[in-house]
Amino acid sequence: MLFKKHRAKFSTAALMLGLLIPSISDGQTTKETTAQVGGGNKVLPLDPNVRTGKLSNGFTYYIRHNEEPKNRVIMYLVNKVGSVLEDEDQRGLAHFMEHMSFNGTAHFPHNELINYLQKAGVRFGADINAYTSFDETVYELPLPSDQPAILAKGILIMHDWAQSATLDPIEIDKERGVVLEEKRLGKGAGERMQRQYWPMLLNNSRYAVRIPIGLDTVLDNFKRPAIARFYHDWYRPDLQALIIVGDINADSLEKVVKVKFSDLENPVQERVRTKYTVPLDGRDQFIAVTDKEMTMTTAEVIIKHKGRPIKTTADYRNSITHELFNTMLGERYSELTKQADPPYIQGGARIGDFLAGTDIYGVSVLAKPGELERGFKAVWRETDRVKRYGFTQTELDRAKQSYMSNMEAAYKEKNKTNSQAYVNEYQQYFLQSQAAPGIEAEYNLVKTDLPEITLTEVNDLTKEYIKEANRDIIIMAPDKDKAVLPDETTINSWMKAIQQEKLDPYKDEVSSKPLLAIKPVPGKIIAEKQIIDLKATELTLSNGVKVVVKPTDFKDDEITFTGFAPGGTSLYSDADFQSAANASGIVSAGGVGNYSSTQLEKYLSGKQVNVSPYIVERAEGINGSTTPKDFETALQLTFLYFTQPRRDAEMFQNIINRSKASLANRDNDPNSVFSDTVNAVLGNYSVRRTGPTVDKFNQINLDKAYSIYKERFADASNFTFTFIGSFDINQIKPLLEQYLGSLPATNKHEQAKDLGIRTPAGKIEKTVYKGTEPKATVRLVFSGDYTFNQQNNKIMDAMAEVLEIRLLERLREDESGVYSPGAFVSYNKYPIPRYGFTIVFGCAPQNVEKLITSALDEVNKLKSNGPEVVNVEKFKAENGRTRETQLKTNKFWLNYLNGQVQNQEDLELVLQEDERMKSVTPMTIKEAANKYLSGDNYIRLVLLPETK
Repeated sequence: MLFKKHRAKFSTAALMLGLLIPSISDGQTTKETTAQVGGGNKVLPLDPNVRTGKLSNGFTYYIRHNEEPKNRVIMYLVNKVGSVLEDEDQRGLAHFMEHMSFNGTAHFPHNELINYLQKAGVRFGADINAYTSFDETVYELPLPSDQPAILAKGILIMHDWAQSATLDPIEIDKERGVVLEEKRLGKGAGERMQRQYWPMLLNNSRYAVRIPIGLDTVLDNFKRPAIARFYHDWYRPDLQALIIVGDINADSLEKVVKVKFSDLENPVQERVRTKYTVPLDGRDQFIAVTDKEMTMTTAEVIIKHKGRPIKTTADYRNSITHELFNTMLGERYSELTKQADPPYIQGGARIGDFLAGTDIYGVSVLAKPGELERGFKAVWRETDRVKRYGFTQTELDRAKQSYMSNMEAAYKEKNKTNSQAYVNEYQQYFLQSQAAPGIEAEYNLVKTDLPEITLTEVNDLTKEYIKEANRDIIIMAPDKDKAVLPDETTINSWMKAIQQEKLDPYKDEVSSKPLLAIKPVPGKIIAEKQIIDLKATELTLSNGVKVVVKPTDFKDDEITFTGFAPGGTSLYSDADFQSAANASGIVSAGGVGNYSSTQLEKYLSGKQVNVSPYIVERAEGINGSTTPKDFETALQLTFLYFTQPRRDAEMFQNIINRSKASLANRDNDPNSVFSDTVNAVLGNYSVRRTGPTVDKFNQINLDKAYSIYKERFADASNFTFTFIGSFDINQIKPLLEQYLGSLPATNKHEQAKDLGIRTPAGKIEKTVYKGTEPKATVRLVFSGDYTFNQQNNKIMDAMAEVLEIRLLERLREDESGVYSPGAFVSYNKYPIPRYGFTIVFGCAPQNVEKLITSALDEVNKLKSNGPEVVNVEKFKAENGRTRETQLKTNKFWLNYLNGQVQNQEDLELVLQEDERMKSVTPMTIKEAANKYLSGDNYIRLVLLPETK
């Protein structure tokens, strides 16, 4: 796998708002042989473990055997085809074409493709999917590989997607509404502002006028010839690659691919696949945009450069240097954010990939209300400081240590790498000529290059990237602040003022104190119980702590763990609730033991350790992940979070100040207002369920929060820890005795309280009018008392799945009124058994009533007739296939075992899954629908625009 942490896309202003659609520029496949480029610089070869070739028609394939997960295969059809290739009358049809590939092909007419795959246990949206960007369209298909018939059908589907979509005019007209609803979901403040700054940011290039979602005028009115022309011109073998990675026979599959895809034809009159770019003309540009629904004021400085894809050994070394630079710079901004009165809510800078073969150095700030100048100067000051003085040797040493640790972790897991990682590798290799030499080669490159990278080499990047050319400045703010926003002259004066300031070099302050000065007196394991069928063991320590351990071989270098005890915020009054709810975040943000949070981050550089305490409504506990090498450090941190929490007044003030600042314009955002309303209504307006406010933050008291935290972690005798991963039980027992057996125990054995907060009974309707876009959100909620057991839970899961299938078929496919409807169920055993069943979708305001009626009609059909047998079988197939892979992951076992302990349920119930599945029938689902979807307790929540 290509260790590409350093090649991550940059987070620009557009990305902060979730707007920037990733795009990858066109590229030719690199030759698989190592070629001499010059001096010691060599072209990196393709991973020798992947089978690759190019057919006579130009079609490329990559095939690799990989058994993670077992009996699974992932197929991708990658097309160097995106919205940038659209003609003027096709704007939006690259994406529309992606949709049509699911709505009829030569061998799968209409929606038969989705129907077939669901029967095979593949989930639409969650598994089978696709995306369209500026320069690529990619189809994703994960399949079971242990059934030859399904594997053969997968190849057939890929072949159909490549060139055999039927483009039925009836299906086109049905899909218009779906695509327009998808577009509607993206509307809002971010999209409106993007339309204003996008042309400037992309220098009025082709990308500025080819947003993949397209134009309403085209989507509403195009005829079949327009999309057929796009399909004929661009869906062709010389622009396509098939990637297959999984538990398959690569030899036999390669033969099948060669035969099957050799019949694909390129057009006789082949259009040139132009490689578009963002021109770099040296101009500096500025724009300030505002919107009524914008909640924050942000500023971005984006300095564009020609991109440097990783193709050679020199490129690879350069990419490591970039990542070291970003790591060190990120730590500096992180420190700045931890001041008692931080200059901004959020800020940072980094070098990163952008778009169309362009790299950027970007600086971003999320300003406090009325403090844009202070925040902007603060982020630019750190950029200027690093440009003047560079980094220190201790910073570089720490960054190298961290980089090497991450690489070693990836290398140790080389035999347990998920197939998806390889697929992503080969996709970038095909699209961008981005090197994919394999983890073995990369590990050796890093071992060679990393020690030789000098401080001067890293510091020289500032001269290369921080320049006053090709620089764009974008400011986004709420409408009400429009009159006070700076213009370009003012921003430039701020930057010039920083350049004229007397700045001191950065001082790297590192604590030399030990993490744990004195090891605690260990406890003892006083009882041991084998859970034979689960291959797990339950240990009881002398202080009462219980530990469930399950060694696995799912990962070679991973240990995950969690610990909990009942209690939580339920034990505190409403008056103390805000202090209790924020106690764990406040205390852990201050660090632990002798280390502040900044010092702790530096100490943990080079270690694979993540440990964090939590306090929720009915429990408190610790979550963690680590490796066998750093397991003791993780346990030491766990011990310290129990015994030596830090009271950091400066960090407390920091959290309060930034939290208050982030709420200043929250009421501008329709989604936040609606979310707060939903939570308040469903929580019966309990103060513990209503949204955040400045008044609530004012109620948080540091001393009270610190006191509550210590109370919650003062008694470990009621704690149960679960450890899953790559360890030997006998080897970790002494460490468990040392650090968990020594935790304080008062034997109070507190239990959580029932606060009496219930979703209200009866029929309730609540409509929120917020926002200006013609879009609506609907949530329909059924709730009530529940008989909690594993069998009922499975039936409820099935009921949600079969109803969602019908909602997709009716609301999306038949009525073209929504993009992605959902049906979800939740259930809990404590404080009393309750359930919640929710239907959710977005749509046009004028369609709300019609679609609610349709959704409730499907509920009534479920109650009257029960589900269709085929949909029940789809649920069973999907559930069974999902469970096969889940049972081979540490995450599943950690969540399962911890959940069983919390619910006081038998740990071995997982072994009875097949028996429970037999209880899932059309009749039992029908009975559950009549019992739990009666409509007696029904809440209708709708978000509509302010102007109907």
